[in-house]
Amino acid sequence: MTTGRNSDARGRRIATKGKARPAATPAAAPSQDDIGVEARVVAGVLLNAALEKRNGLDEALSQPTARALEPVDRAFARAVAMAALRRLGEIDQILDRRLQKAPPEAVRTLLRIALAQTLVLETPAFAAVSTAVKLAERDPKTRPYKNLVNAVLRGVGRDGPGLTTAESNLPDWIAARWKATYGEAALAGLALAAREEPATDLSLKPGVDPAAVAAAVEGEALPGGTVRTGRRGDVAHWPGFEDGDWWVQDAAAAVPGRLLGVKAGETALDMCAAPGGKTLQLAAAGAAVVALDRSASRLKRLAQNLERTGLTAEVVAVPAEDWADDRTFDAVLLDAPCTATGTFRRNPEVLRATRPAEVAKLADVQHRLLDAAADRVKPGGRLVYCTCSLEREEGETQIIAFLRRNPAFRTVPADPAALGAPEESLTPEGWLRILPSMWAERGGVDGFFAARLERIT
Repeated sequence: MTTGRNSDARGRRIATKGKARPAATPAAAPSQDDIGVEARVVAGVLLNAALEKRNGLDEALSQPTARALEPVDRAFARAVAMAALRRLGEIDQILDRRLQKAPPEAVRTLLRIALAQTLVLETPAFAAVSTAVKLAERDPKTRPYKNLVNAVLRGVGRDGPGLTTAESNLPDWIAARWKATYGEAALAGLALAAREEPATDLSLKPGVDPAAVAAAVEGEALPGGTVRTGRRGDVAHWPGFEDGDWWVQDAAAAVPGRLLGVKAGETALDMCAAPGGKTLQLAAAGAAVVALDRSASRLKRLAQNLERTGLTAEVVAVPAEDWADDRTFDAVLLDAPCTATGTFRRNPEVLRATRPAEVAKLADVQHRLLDAAADRVKPGGRLVYCTCSLEREEGETQIIAFLRRNPAFRTVPADPAALGAPEESLTPEGWLRILPSMWAERGGVDGFFAARLERIT
């Protein structure tokens, strides 16, 4: 990918922008023949695992092959795999122009990994090409293709990648859905957002100065109080972590908690709490919080963050719809299980792992959870429903149907400016539809739908 400036999503040369990149590039200064090779093997394993199933990349990272790498090599392998996922359509466009017939999948993986290094992460071409050829040579399945690997990669290095389209990185069925729902211009913006590595966002405890945290982590304070930083590496080593001043949470993910508007002394229920960012928000506001989630293992992270930040909540490992307790609450937050297509900036694999049938399947789960949430709201209390999906069936359609079958509830219009949400995210109904292409000048946000409802009887 050349170093040209971004243009539109339809046709252009792949280009890198001035975004923060992972610091680890172990191939830049090899000290022995095979240094960096194993990291590239793992990068290919991670890429294929992500393409095979949801959460495949994280599962592969926990396997012995990846864990055996030095931390810097493991970080490099993950960075390469993520770069390949974000630009997979464009990389395949480049390869298809140079391959007369489809090679074995193992060979395509080698080529994808090499091009992700040179064209996205700007790894020196000699390192990426030489290690790709080494990898081809040492595996009997790919050895007959080592000359092809060498020729293709050197050809791209010599002639350049040529024109590619950002929309090619989106699966066809998803691109068609988003075009029909949001329009062609919005689709172009979403496609460009899908190419970029996002920054890290921090939510702060009350009383912690956003400007001071921003200065400490070399970031900036966003509307609503979130601090955004391009800093990379283990957040446990960042200033303020051990003091419990903040937790990692995308700026858009922090909006539903603010929308609920809990006050000190109120009772609040977080129905699908893990990994826990919204529970921390509610507890930090002074509410007495009950946090439910079906996954005990995922709740461990919430428990750790509660201890680190000095906040308290009652944490219960149980499916929300099966919780036998008969308490009702002033405020209920339902961040429902969903396809998570709005998180593609951080989790590019969701676009490859999601299937059309999952949208309808999860919509049925959301329907049931919404009705269970309604039963937990006190008269005069409020309910916030949200999902990190861009699919209307998991957002707007759910609330339309809920209000039809629950006349005891009404919409409370949101105020984006007061919530730290993009102004353009407000819908005519008073709900919020945040797209990852919004706040592009600030680096974008995760995609979210959120609606606040009030129980009037």
